[in-house]
Amino acid sequence: MAMIENIYETMNLRITETAFELHLRKIYPTRNILSMRETETVSGQDCLDVQKKTDGSVNIIGEVATDPVASWMIQSAQVASKFTLFTHHAKTFPDLVTALRNSMLRAGVFKDERTAEEQVVQVLNFDIHLIKDFRGRRYIERVTECIPVEQKNEYTFDHRKEKTIEGKLDKFIDNATYYFTKTTNRELYRYQNILEYHDGEYVLTNRITDHNIREMLNNMDDADAEDFIKFIERNWGMKVARYEDEEKEDSDMQPKRRGRKPLNQA
Repeated sequence: MAMIENIYETMNLRITETAFELHLRKIYPTRNILSMRETETVSGQDCLDVQKKTDGSVNIIGEVATDPVASWMIQSAQVASKFTLFTHHAKTFPDLVTALRNSMLRAGVFKDERTAEEQVVQVLNFDIHLIKDFRGRRYIERVTECIPVEQKNEYTFDHRKEKTIEGKLDKFIDNATYYFTKTTNRELYRYQNILEYHDGEYVLTNRITDHNIREMLNNMDDADAEDFIKFIERNWGMKVARYEDEEKEDSDMQPKRRGRKPLNQA
């Protein structure tokens, strides 16, 4: 509920819930919010299909607690909105990925585990993990970034250079070994904590990846983008331009040295 306050008012909100719990239209009466829930005659999938046609910018899934709701979340995150928010009760980030992957399999959306996990990883950008301690205090324990691993084609065609059958077989076996390794032990994602709570204060532990920094800047207004750029430079010592084209122009404008290198003088 509190995160809605930090979403630009120009973005239309579309809410899908199995039971009305957020009550965002009462909390933010001036926002463009459309809330839906499934009934005995209208399914949640029908609600999502209608919301796709209502010019929504942000989709919010109240709670991903069942397998069909997980499939709604994946759909809305891929095609239906600029970004999607949802809640889940996983204890760790790998548990979150595994739970969503298993929900997609049980819902019948995918038949292969790796394909389902790959789709899940592509829509997870940041995980904000809240915790409740024994005193009853609720706070953000960590903010985790999901980093999909790009698969590169590293096959070789060196067998064409070999003159003997034995050499060609060795190159073929090398490619086959790489294929089976890639198929059976493929790493689909990495994750890192950006922010952690330690001894009553928040500590930055890792830098956000360049891709997500660029995506965040592209969706900010000028004032927020300027503050974010200062934040990056102050905490991570990294200079970022407002737009990606500006970075290319700066690199092109740097003078290039020509001629021979100066000789070392005694």
